[in-house]
Parts: sequence; C-alpha cells; structure tokens
Amino acid sequence: MIRSVLNRVFAIALVLSSVLLTGCIFMKGGYSFTGASIPDAAKTFSVAYFPNNAPMVSPTLSTTLVEELKDKFSRQTKLQLVESDGDFAFEGEITGYTSTTASVSSDNYALLNRLTITVKVRFTNKVEPKNSFNQTFSAFTEYDSSQLLTDIQSELDAEVVKQLVTDIFQAAASNW
Repeated sequence: MIRSVLNRVFAIALVLSSVLLTGCIFMKGGYSFTGASIPDAAKTFSVAYFPNNAPMVSPTLSTTLVEELKDKFSRQTKLQLVESDGDFAFEGEITGYTSTTASVSSDNYALLNRLTITVKVRFTNKVEPKNSFNQTFSAFTEYDSSQLLTDIQSELDAEVVKQLVTDIFQAAASNW
C-alpha cells in the first residue's frame, strides 16, 4: 500500500518536472544550467578594454578583468566573441582599488585588511535594449594584515575579479 502511494507520488513528480522543464526550454531565450537567459537572436558579444582609472593602480588588473569577462561569456553562453560592436557589448572602467583595515585587535592592531575593487560597466544589449545598463559593481576579499599587498596582489586581484565577473554576468545574462 505505502509502496503504491510512493510510486504514484514519484510518477506525478516526474510528470510535473518534465512539464516544467519543457516549458522552460520553449520560453524566450531558452533555459541554461549556468543561469544565463540569452535571447536567441543574440549571436555575438564584445568586451572593450577597461582602463584602470582608480587612484591606486594594480598593473595587470585591466587585462585580468577583460580576459576573465571574455572567458566567462565564451564558456557559459553560445555567444561568439567579436572585436567590437557585439549584440552584447561591454565597456567601462576600473574606478576603485583600495586596501583598508577590516578587523582590529583589542590593542588597536590591524588583523585583517580588505581589498575592494570597483568597476563601472556600460552594457549594451542590442537585441533587447531595455536590458542594457550602466552600473557600478564592487567586490572584495580579506587578507591577513601581516602580509604585504604587493606580495599577494595577483592572487587577490584574481579572486575579486572572479566575483565581479560573476556579478556582471548575472546582471547581463539573467533576466529573472
């Protein structure tokens, strides 16, 4: 008796899941396990160089950001990278790069520092212009204050850039 009820519940759940998934697949833009909802008419994307206009500059940050953004869209969407004028076009600038004290001990010594990177992004969606935006993104990571920023800068930059690119990707490719 219990087994029969469980089999029916499982069968109903399976049918409902199939219907919901089928509905998602045929929705405008399709369904993606990456969370991307790209319009079918969009075929290309472009990423312009993001100059580093922050008062404090990390020498390789612009290149790291641009390459990570290109890589994310290449790997997680069907869009093809073009030099300029893509259906999804990204441009912007790095506006902030700061290291501040994040945590202090009881005797007023820094325990943790926080590296924060801020990027202004102008995203143009030529297929669905209403989804274009001009937005500032900021992300950070913390590191032990006994370490010099210059010694671990490239690792920290890469970590924060991954967070920024994930946020930019979600803003541009997920219209939920």
